[in-house]
Amino acid sequence: MSLITAVETFDIRFPTSLDLDGSDAMNPDPDYSAAYLIIRTDAGDGHEGHGFVFTIGRGNEVETAAIGALKEHILGLCVEELLDDMGATWKLLAHDSQLRWLGPEKGVMHMAIGAVVNALWDLKAKRAGLPLWELLARMTPEELVALVDFRYLTDALTPDEALAILRAAEPGREQRKVALRAEGYPAYTTTPGWLGYSDAKLTRLAKEAVADGFEQIKLKVGASLEDDIRRVRAAREAVGPDIRIAVDANQRWDVQEAIDWMGHLAPYDIAWIEEPTSPDDILGHAAIARAVAPIPVATGEHVQNRVVFKQMLQAGSLQVLQIDAARVAGVNENIAILLLAAKFGVRVCPHAGGVGLCEAVQHLSMFDYVAVSGTKEGRTIEFVDHLHEHFISPVEVHSGAYWPPSSPGAGNEMLRETLAAYSFPDGPVWKEDQ
Repeated sequence: MSLITAVETFDIRFPTSLDLDGSDAMNPDPDYSAAYLIIRTDAGDGHEGHGFVFTIGRGNEVETAAIGALKEHILGLCVEELLDDMGATWKLLAHDSQLRWLGPEKGVMHMAIGAVVNALWDLKAKRAGLPLWELLARMTPEELVALVDFRYLTDALTPDEALAILRAAEPGREQRKVALRAEGYPAYTTTPGWLGYSDAKLTRLAKEAVADGFEQIKLKVGASLEDDIRRVRAAREAVGPDIRIAVDANQRWDVQEAIDWMGHLAPYDIAWIEEPTSPDDILGHAAIARAVAPIPVATGEHVQNRVVFKQMLQAGSLQVLQIDAARVAGVNENIAILLLAAKFGVRVCPHAGGVGLCEAVQHLSMFDYVAVSGTKEGRTIEFVDHLHEHFISPVEVHSGAYWPPSSPGAGNEMLRETLAAYSFPDGPVWKEDQ
């Protein structure tokens, strides 16, 4: 038996605002950041659990403090008991009555719970000697259903329905693992599309993306209609008619404004409109989806929990569901969301535009393909080309695809040098900036 002996937290920030990487209509000057934790044990095997919440700068200290507030919930507990029943472990954190009052099940504390849960999954996968996607894909349907909290979901998805979905996908698992290793998982890139980039840079990067094998790019929109029309036209001319172009408004518009704006962009053959309005506006998304069809509505990176996803699916608010590895309460809740998407027949195309999100969310999509949906049809994972060098196991993306990681763990672990250099405000990177 081993015990959890320490939970160490870090406020990690990268000065991405200097080059306007990550800039969009709502977030013009982001500093990509991570509220980060390491879980240590006395097992003597050298394994640690790493997790994080992605933020964009100011306020990262609040998220880091929220993770720190969870330390006492797991310090001194038996590691094996926590890892052997991750469904119960999720409820230990998410069902705490006093913590729930801070949400319930939304916001800063819910994301902090997700960071701790993901760190425990990282530890579990390392102990098993498997990448997280394969660890999950080896679990039985019954074990996977036991991970999910079905409270608030049963009017849309029951445990028996979830079990049926997983059992239906079970026969082809091994063949899909082989296909995944041979073909990779489709990727699209947002690298050309940050709103702060010049038209020349956008055009150059769009052409480079096509040359690198990407069949879809994404552009940020929403600040200026005139600019958006010009930029989308330039991108379409740069990539030609056969490359998909998605656009992302990052919650900028009211409902009618979104409908009208998309009417102007529709002639450029838009693959989807992402986050056209408030992520909490279920009916607004549904109204937009009806009005802009056949352009699909995509959303999810700011959807706060499985319950809102359930309602969006019930209301027809989205046609592309975008899970995020660090927005909801970790792997368990994302499995619930993947099962909901499978029940409603909606494709999943994760959000990964942030530090560490590519490394983390690839595991969920690959698990979904192998063990839940059984398909990659119409599905793709977002890719951005910066900050991967700070991770122990950076993503492998080439030929327009993610290639399945083989390193044990969940992909969350940053280099020790990065934790030292980019700690805010006392790391040398930030000291130099002062």
